Amino acid sequence: MENATAQLHNPGSAGSNRRRHMVLLAAAALALGLLLSACGGEAQIGQTQVTVSSGEEEPATTTTTPGQQFSSGLELVLLLTIITLVPTLLLMMTSFTRIIIVLGFIRTALGVPQLPPNQVLLGLALFMTIFVMAPVWTEINEEAIQPLQAGEITQGEAVDRGAEPLREFMFEQTRERDIALFMQMGQLDRPQSEADVPTWVLIPAYVISELKTAFQMGFLIFIPFLIIDLIVSSTLMSMGMMMLPPVIVSLPFKILLFVMVDGWDLIVKSLVTSFG
Repeated sequence: MENATAQLHNPGSAGSNRRRHMVLLAAAALALGLLLSACGGEAQIGQTQVTVSSGEEEPATTTTTPGQQFSSGLELVLLLTIITLVPTLLLMMTSFTRIIIVLGFIRTALGVPQLPPNQVLLGLALFMTIFVMAPVWTEINEEAIQPLQAGEITQGEAVDRGAEPLREFMFEQTRERDIALFMQMGQLDRPQSEADVPTWVLIPAYVISELKTAFQMGFLIFIPFLIIDLIVSSTLMSMGMMMLPPVIVSLPFKILLFVMVDGWDLIVKSLVTSFG
């Protein structure tokens, strides 16, 4: 009686409750419809649709099988993996390794480990790498990329053609003993030609050859600066100034020597010509 009396005194509350129930029922029906459509869509995956031709051309229906979905997903994962390996390929298969190591030796030999900054050295090494590798990349573009875009060759042929200029560049900079080392560790037969050397053997052999060449150039760079350090240390010892660090005195002389001989020009020229 009290509820009835309250509804009589407040008729709007009954109407609002009724509307609320209707909204809830509509939402439940919509959710059920979406669930049924999703289940129906999943049930149709993998089924073959058969259409009966009535003499008139009808648009062809296409179905996506689970195998096709798996193949597309696998291709996407492979593409993302290749993208993540691009920086490694840039470091290991180009002239970047030798250039950045030699530039690091210069900074250490001068005695200023923070100048030039890392960003400057990395930028210089990157643009020098682009300069040195420009002929190789031009050949790759002409022999592989352009024919692939024109539809003249397949993707597999484009990969084979694009790998050849890069392999030739690495073979020119790689020592035979380094290739023999990895061929022996891989228990492979002795190659009769460059074509018999797999790429997965050539890349590590090229890297250790680049490291050896870079350290040889770094040793030659250290010699004049080491002579300056020895002269300054001997002079300070003869003058009895044993408490004065020789590095502080020799640093201006090393910087002066490097500037007077136009050191950056000599280093860049030596690096570029070493790949010739």
